[in-house]
Amino acid sequence: MKIEPKFKQIPSFRVSGITVRTLNSNEVNPDTAKLGKHWNRFFSESLAAKIPHCLDDALIYGVYSNYESDLNGYYDLTAGVAVSTEAEQTDFASIIIDAGNYLVFENPGTMPQAVIDAWQAVWTFFQDNPQIQRKYSTDFEAYRGANEVAVHIGVK
Repeated sequence: MKIEPKFKQIPSFRVSGITVRTLNSNEVNPDTAKLGKHWNRFFSESLAAKIPHCLDDALIYGVYSNYESDLNGYYDLTAGVAVSTEAEQTDFASIIIDAGNYLVFENPGTMPQAVIDAWQAVWTFFQDNPQIQRKYSTDFEAYRGANEVAVHIGVK
């Protein structure tokens, strides 16, 4: 199944949660992978319910930020929920999603395969369309329930 991205203008918003720093090449090796353990902690500790100032959209977000370079460099992943932009500092990490143009890759299916397939579509799309450039500022996954993900990639 080919995932056709859609352009979407996204306003700025804040996500709070827990953050881990990793590298894509580390994520293919179970001995060095961090993302699965990170998400397991987020869900097993029911952190979404513990984050103060949570908005009512009921979405879980995975926010990619603090890119070292491109898809080959280190980056941060924050697993969290949208919070009010006026929220004071808490014990959770907080990241502001940049307002701007995003390509959205929506993919329904069983997790984590649906999100893996969505990211594969992202990498293939940018490889096949070099005229469209990623910003490598903030990108994010929005989980609409247990069986649907939308990967948002910031573009120039």
